Amino acid sequence: MSTKPVLLIVEDDLALQRQLRWAYEGYEIVGAATRAEAIEALRLHEPAVVTLDLGLPPDPDGTGEGFATLAEILALKPDTKVIVASGHGARESALNAIGLGAWDFYAKPIDIDALGLIVARAFHVHALEAENRRLAAREPGGSGFGGLIYASDEMAKVVRTVERVAAADVSVMLLGASGTGKELLARGIHDTSPRRRGEFVAINCAAIPDTLLESELFGHEKGAFTGAVKTTPGKIEQSAGGTLFLDEIGDVPLPLQVKLLRFLQERVIERIGGRKAIPVDTRIVCATHQNLEAMVADGRFREDLYYRLAEIIVRIPSLAERTGDAGLLARTLVRKHADAMKLAITGLAPDALAAIEAWPWPGNVRELENRIKRAVIMADGKLITAADLDLGGDAGEALPLNLRTAREHADRKTIRQALARADGNISGASRLLGVSRPTLYDLLKSYDLHG
Repeated sequence: MSTKPVLLIVEDDLALQRQLRWAYEGYEIVGAATRAEAIEALRLHEPAVVTLDLGLPPDPDGTGEGFATLAEILALKPDTKVIVASGHGARESALNAIGLGAWDFYAKPIDIDALGLIVARAFHVHALEAENRRLAAREPGGSGFGGLIYASDEMAKVVRTVERVAAADVSVMLLGASGTGKELLARGIHDTSPRRRGEFVAINCAAIPDTLLESELFGHEKGAFTGAVKTTPGKIEQSAGGTLFLDEIGDVPLPLQVKLLRFLQERVIERIGGRKAIPVDTRIVCATHQNLEAMVADGRFREDLYYRLAEIIVRIPSLAERTGDAGLLARTLVRKHADAMKLAITGLAPDALAAIEAWPWPGNVRELENRIKRAVIMADGKLITAADLDLGGDAGEALPLNLRTAREHADRKTIRQALARADGNISGASRLLGVSRPTLYDLLKSYDLHG
């Protein structure tokens, strides 16, 4: 068996595919000319890096089939580095590809040497990320991008996307339910961007009455209205040189949407009561839990504003969709609140962990933190029990369709649950799993897990 890293080349031009094969002698090359062939090769070879031509049959002159292939690759193997190549509307295609999770983009005609450097860098980053995941598994509870705490592949995919777009000076829209960490991601984008020396200014558009929101955003001159006793810059002006985070952008009223659109188009503002145009250079990151596309269709949100704000769209999974993160977060939150309250709570009992894993968490991380804080206060002993959490119910889970990935996914989850319930004791976990200690040690080594 070859020990070379696997590179999958998805290209319907067979002559170009052969040329790329010859150019990359350091890799084991697998070729595909259609979406079906690409997915079959992905399942069989599990490549770390894929080069993907967007113009695939039956749509060789468009990009629809290529984008569908990209989405399917990342759904099956989220850590894959997909390098998208296209000659169709390069900038628009690049933005769409990055928004869907592509790692990089290269416009045709292809320069073999330049693409070779991108491919080599993709393999290098993939190896670094794999090592980081192994280290994170050994030391659970560490903070990641923007202070987020996670170990799941689902959240890792989101973080990889926002890390990629942070350096690009484009507007980013974060879509996710309440309590999923949208502001933490927005702050992470700012902190890893070229604008990190500027201010990060956040405003919750839903928390401010419509009559005051315009003044909060654009500021006002002295005497502009009753109570305006001094000139006050708005949030947009305060964020000059940095990042403006507009949380719950779907709650901005239509009349104010017009003024916000004008700012995004011209990058100048006028304070309320003012006549002077003030240029402002800021990056916009916005977030909402609402379905903005449906709001556009209903006429409740301007379509032109939507496309100005949504150059890159990042969808954030709910806590129930983040495999294993609820238990990891719960342990961290127990330590945080027990230390803050100076209480002798040391952790979670096995039945508490089981209840946390089964609960669907409709309120996401915010709900989890509230439950943990209550449990820390209510617990009688040193360990929080399921009764302290006051949870019940069951939650289902959809496994990936790739059989090898699904089997590993199930093994990892079950082993982590057994270790958690046995409080890290290998003998206890092996009894729960119904396997011998040597077998469990082999599984731990195979999956790079640690008790």
